[in-house]
Amino acid sequence: MIELTGYIDVPEGRREAIAAALPLHIELTRAETGCVRFDVTPDPKVEGRYNVSELFTNRESFDAHQARVKASAWGEISTGIRREYSIRERNDFKK
Repeated sequence: MIELTGYIDVPEGRREAIAAALPLHIELTRAETGCVRFDVTPDPKVEGRYNVSELFTNRESFDAHQARVKASAWGEISTGIRREYSIRERNDFKK
């Protein structure tokens, strides 16, 4: 399994557009083959920050997700926004 955790810090002038585009991005990602978990939630302590938690069944599914995102409307609308992510392989996950 491939797990990504971290956050995206959305600048004030881009928050409305990101909030509007986020539901479709979440829906499309959750429908992808190999997606086990995909959560993007507002951080209760940092304004404009969204916490991100992703889990994919394998590297191929994760890489396919990354490629789809880069070519998507979400990829375009979120270009250049600061992200801080950690990606790791997990063998201990139980559904």
